[in-house]
Amino acid sequence: MCHRMSPLLLRELQEGLKYMQVTGRAHVPRRDPSIVVPDAYPGSQVPLFVPSDDGKLAATELTWGFPSPAQGGRTVFNTRIETALRQATDGRGMWVTPITNGRCIVPVRAFYEWWTQPGTPRAGSDGEASGKRSRRPQVAFQLAGHRIFLIACVRQGERFSVVTTEPNASVASVHNRMPLVLGPGESSVWLGNDWPSLADRSAIQLDRELCE
Repeated sequence: MCHRMSPLLLRELQEGLKYMQVTGRAHVPRRDPSIVVPDAYPGSQVPLFVPSDDGKLAATELTWGFPSPAQGGRTVFNTRIETALRQATDGRGMWVTPITNGRCIVPVRAFYEWWTQPGTPRAGSDGEASGKRSRRPQVAFQLAGHRIFLIACVRQGERFSVVTTEPNASVASVHNRMPLVLGPGESSVWLGNDWPSLADRSAIQLDRELCE
């Protein structure tokens, strides 16, 4: 269950799009270390990429989380890809329109998960299991070899939700779900017709760091 991520600024996404239009390659300039961007949580306004009417990407900001009447109005901020695929096939459910017509992508520097699996490490450890503590820590994940990476999302109106899937080897010892992290070249797959093929994230390598 992804509940926290480190997003980019809207202007960084806009600069990245301009660079892509000129060079054909994706690139976001390195951020000035003095600029501190708060992490995003459900309810935050988050910059992300959405397909525009001409088939290109556009940068915008949406609110993280859908209100769910079925759950007493509680905000639903993650979307299980298994559920979305089943609802898309059946043609009914709250995720039919978002997964069919609202797939989008959010660039991040990291996402975070609570350590909920057995063997919680102690604060200050190197991230491997070494005991138990009363308060579960959080773990920051990044795509190995990349300072910025993409997470698959769905949107409807002014809101979006992070798509989750079964955890791979990098995440499974920490949490029982993970965001659907996109590898290089996979954004076009997620935004195209073959998006169900991305449910398996076993080939994605993630670095992780225990948060104090």
